Amino acid sequence: MGATPRWFSVVLLLPEHDTTETLVDGIMQDVHDTAQSLGITVCGGHTEITTGLDRPIVVGQMLGEVARDRLVAKTGLEVGDRIILTQGVAIEGTALLAREKRDALRGQIADDVLARAERFLFDPGISVVTAVRAALEVSSVHAMHDPTEGGLIGGLCELAAASSTGLHLRSDQVRVFPETAAVCRPFKVDPMRLIASGALLIGAPENDTDRIIAALKLQNIPAVVIAEVRPAAAGVTIEANGVTLPLQTPDRDAIASVLEH
Repeated sequence: MGATPRWFSVVLLLPEHDTTETLVDGIMQDVHDTAQSLGITVCGGHTEITTGLDRPIVVGQMLGEVARDRLVAKTGLEVGDRIILTQGVAIEGTALLAREKRDALRGQIADDVLARAERFLFDPGISVVTAVRAALEVSSVHAMHDPTEGGLIGGLCELAAASSTGLHLRSDQVRVFPETAAVCRPFKVDPMRLIASGALLIGAPENDTDRIIAALKLQNIPAVVIAEVRPAAAGVTIEANGVTLPLQTPDRDAIASVLEH
């Protein structure tokens, strides 16, 4: 991470029976507006009508530029580093559950909560570009990762594995959006194992954490230290209610068991 996004190529696969000019225009207008807001050029792609689809599928590839010595991978954690979580969990998973299971959730949670949850893709949104830039401006960040499938737990396990370190998570420090808790509760879903796009994990020296969090706050991005990097022999663990337990990478995202029913 840490590169400046420059060029975007998009493949648009459209359903055979439900594609309209309005649908295509709407999708591409969203692509154009977002790219323009970030100074990105839409440089190419492909569009086709595809059999067997019941909804559009958009596949993108982003290219960017970064000085070699400014590239931040997820392999650079050092023992003693702290892990900062931006925003909270689980932004994308909240929106997906609210949209895909709208009928099942009606009557179980308040209408206004459900409406807010459905808009999580846009508010707070799933882009981490601003958060990455803010952190890199004030600190020599050791590692970054945007947790997606497998949620926060999956993202932390991936960070530790990539850096060959251990990691200790304090669950009481993890911010779970009220809307996330509301849509997860009826399905007995653990928010920390739900697809978490929109959050950013930042690994940095302990002495830099206050400076990073302050820089993020100036961009209206909440952030908090949630974990400590430990030697590999310590493993990946979670502390909850005074009890420490081992953590493993989830076999699959928590949303899968909900959507398959």
